[in-house]
Amino acid sequence: MNDVKSCLLVGVGGQGAILISKIMSNGFMKAGYDVKQSEVHGMAQRGGSVSTQVRWGKKVYGPVFGKGEADIMVALEKMEAVRYAEYPEGCIEAMQKNFKTIAVPASDIAIELGNPKCMNVVLFGAMCDSLGCPEIDWEQVVAETVPAKVKELNLKAFRAGREAAKAAK
Repeated sequence: MNDVKSCLLVGVGGQGAILISKIMSNGFMKAGYDVKQSEVHGMAQRGGSVSTQVRWGKKVYGPVFGKGEADIMVALEKMEAVRYAEYPEGCIEAMQKNFKTIAVPASDIAIELGNPKCMNVVLFGAMCDSLGCPEIDWEQVVAETVPAKVKELNLKAFRAGREAAKAAK
């Protein structure tokens, strides 16, 4: 039987998720548990997402656990709770009731194009008509802005995103 327990703490920068995880880790260590801790706080200084994972038990082999594997989740901010939990069924439809929403399968499109990293340009293509600047040749701007080695991929991603948005309306 695995005696290891896992806790996921999520919030935004400045709320203290990392401090809580350090307090937890210190307490478990004082009680004799093997403890591992991991934290992600990229843009936390600017109010960005923060997550930390704490695992404790007789013998813990690593600090990280997979999605859905936490025994406990503590969310210091509601939207971070939604981000780290499963997205609720019907969340896109709920947004569509309150404001103009165009949902495109950007990740699937990027994978289909051969590189999941171009998802951002797929999404940009999907939103560019909403910017209200028809005088700007966005395709040309994309071509001039991205590195030459990925120019063709990004142009395909931009076009695919634009088409997906038109089809979703």
